[in-house]
Amino acid sequence: MYEQHFGFSELPFTLTPNTHFYLNAACHRNALETVIVALDTMEGFIKIVGEVGTGKTLLCRRLLNELTAPYLTAYIPNPLLAPTDLWRALADELGIGCQGTQSKHEILKSINSRLTELAAEGRRVVLLIDEAQAMPTKTIEALRLLTNLETESSKLLQVVLFGQPELDKLLASEQLRQLRQRITFQDYLQPLDPPAVAHYIQHRIALAGYNGPDLFQRRALKLVAKSSQGIPRVINVVAHKALLSAFGEGVGAVEARHVRLAVKDTLAVRPFWGWLRSWA
Repeated sequence: MYEQHFGFSELPFTLTPNTHFYLNAACHRNALETVIVALDTMEGFIKIVGEVGTGKTLLCRRLLNELTAPYLTAYIPNPLLAPTDLWRALADELGIGCQGTQSKHEILKSINSRLTELAAEGRRVVLLIDEAQAMPTKTIEALRLLTNLETESSKLLQVVLFGQPELDKLLASEQLRQLRQRITFQDYLQPLDPPAVAHYIQHRIALAGYNGPDLFQRRALKLVAKSSQGIPRVINVVAHKALLSAFGEGVGAVEARHVRLAVKDTLAVRPFWGWLRSWA
């Protein structure tokens, strides 16, 4: 594509959550510190909420890389599961071979036994659930039952929930009040402010191998920040298309007009198109 033209070793603005491109921005740093402090104090539930595209999955994967011994992590990326299927997924992550004929009681007993063994070895088990807003209410209640598993002095399982704002609406229901009361640590992922957007773009192109003069002109950076509203996923889409536009013209830098073309072609930012035409 345009890698050779701009001197990239890889594409800098893909939509895949790649921890190689992780930027330790203030919003992500605060959320990560919140989770680590909560896990250190052995809290049962931790919640991280953010709008679509703010980097929750990337933060979740970063946390998976950060949590080394004594932590043992289990990861469920798609929790749209029935209660028993959630327990089976956790059992599989813990290396427990569950038979299809096992009852709910037997599965829960196996999980409890394995968690007790790990606690005796000094391990701390952390279950990370991405897209938690997709969990059915009965499955969330089944998750709460898992956190009832404990010794006299500590929890056997800690849970970190990553979800969109709909997760808060889900947890606000009366039938989930017991779980809601157990969430003692939480954070909200904010979009990036304009200076952070510029830093984000420079950070990614540098990690992708670019080492020349400013690739995005100042006016182009401001336009990316305004049109994307600081949402990393939208920044990636707009920046990628702007680079394609500049490449198509054979020029060596992204200008505001390239960003405008990218925005016009991007469904996620079309509501800003009328403003962009007047701004231009």
